[in-house]
Amino acid sequence: MTAPRIDTETLRRLPKAVLHDHLDGGLRPATLVELAAEVGHTLPTTDPDELAAWFFEAANSGDLVRYIATFEHTLAVMQTREGLLRTAEEYVLDLAADGVVYAEVRYAPELNTRGGLSMREVVEAVQEGLAAGMAKAAAAGTPVRVGTLLCGMRMFDRVREAADLAVAYRDAGVVGFDIAGAEDGFPPADHLEAFEHLRRESVPFTIHAGEAHGLPSIHQALQVCGAQRIGHGVRLTEDIVDGKLGRLASWVRDRRIALEMCPTSNLQTGCATSIAEHPITALKDLGFRVTLNTDNRLVSGTTMTREMSLLVHEAGWSAEDLRTVTVNAVKSAFLPFDERKALIEDVVLPGYAAAL
Repeated sequence: MTAPRIDTETLRRLPKAVLHDHLDGGLRPATLVELAAEVGHTLPTTDPDELAAWFFEAANSGDLVRYIATFEHTLAVMQTREGLLRTAEEYVLDLAADGVVYAEVRYAPELNTRGGLSMREVVEAVQEGLAAGMAKAAAAGTPVRVGTLLCGMRMFDRVREAADLAVAYRDAGVVGFDIAGAEDGFPPADHLEAFEHLRRESVPFTIHAGEAHGLPSIHQALQVCGAQRIGHGVRLTEDIVDGKLGRLASWVRDRRIALEMCPTSNLQTGCATSIAEHPITALKDLGFRVTLNTDNRLVSGTTMTREMSLLVHEAGWSAEDLRTVTVNAVKSAFLPFDERKALIEDVVLPGYAAAL
């Protein structure tokens, strides 16, 4: 089947896996309006449709720091147990409606403590909300499994504290760790102690790298800190000239290190100029383990179905390409091997066969 023949409804039915998606970047606009009214937070507009458009336009600046600044509004309503429960539950239900069968959601607990909750209480509330969402999705016949990645904010001083929570809750739904926030000027190695602790405790982690900063960021994330995946990694192409891979690019490809790529988000932050020219296609064709992700569904005005559709219609992707990146994501999920194998063989491949 050629790519242009894949219609949107077919794409929606395809089983999807997403490894890079932020909880505080995926709220429903209507929920944001309601919760903001309850806590007395002023939004740019109280019309849900206008608010969704505002987020997309405000984030569409070509600058990562300004992109991140839009989160002041979503975080404002995620400072109470009730707000966290609701947003986490709805997060799961929205994934299920989009055909997602496996997801890893990430957030930084330290950013949800302004209302008096401890970081531990934040984690427990989010896990409870995610569990409620998964139960409702399963009951509706659209099961989705969601694991949690706890983030430390790389420009602040609570990264080790977040890493300790990832260790403490690894048997309660937390599957890994990440550092997030402004990349340029805050290298991964600044938090080497936290990553060494995670390695000692056998907790896997990914690192945002190669988005706002180039090859040195990716090199540090992998060769100094020991990341098992790379968040974004679009600037790895700087180590590829006329199809010839440099040492770092070869390391990433040959060791099957997953790249968590987010096309629409990268356009917004100036990391790519168009979907057609986004590095995800060239890296896929060169044999890298690329995965497709949404990053922030509200802020980027997107879904996994939309990301797939953009690649089909603007970059010439086929159904086989979409299946490949979905399998790539499950292969690189922070799950036990037998569970990843079962997801691929029992859910993803049969789902593609049925939909196409």
